[in-house]
Amino acid sequence: MADIFNNKNSGFNILSGNSTSGHGGFGVGTINLDNISPIIIDTVEKTATVDMGALHARSQVERRIRFTTNREDSEGGKKYWLVWLLTERGKDGPYYAGAGASEMVINREKKRGYKILADHVNKMDKALKHKVVLDEMDVESKRVLKEFLMNHDAGMWERAHEDLKKQLDV
Repeated sequence: MADIFNNKNSGFNILSGNSTSGHGGFGVGTINLDNISPIIIDTVEKTATVDMGALHARSQVERRIRFTTNREDSEGGKKYWLVWLLTERGKDGPYYAGAGASEMVINREKKRGYKILADHVNKMDKALKHKVVLDEMDVESKRVLKEFLMNHDAGMWERAHEDLKKQLDV
């Protein structure tokens, strides 16, 4: 797996890191997504995967699916969690700084899915602001996420935001 967490510039830039450098012109108020990674948790297979396509709602699990805000449209589908994970570099090294989880239900047979886009955006925003919002996740999904983060980089886990460790202590 590519080491996207430790790489200062992952090569996937929505906006330059200096787009709001005080000039007051175009780009002021925009968001820098350099350090955010979307992690897809499959609740059935109990796997976690980084999928950068999720930044544009084009992850592997979202492709060829028509999403609605009506849960019944995807009835009988598979549940996923999209976890927005923020990484930062502190004085002791890189660490997991914020996280927010949003639910998706996808029924491949019907090619229909359920998600609330506003919730996805709000959870990403909270992660970008160094908040940890994982309270809606089930215990097993939290275990999968914790194991994924610990196995990816034990040092980053040790330096992680205390609230992240607390919410994933299941």
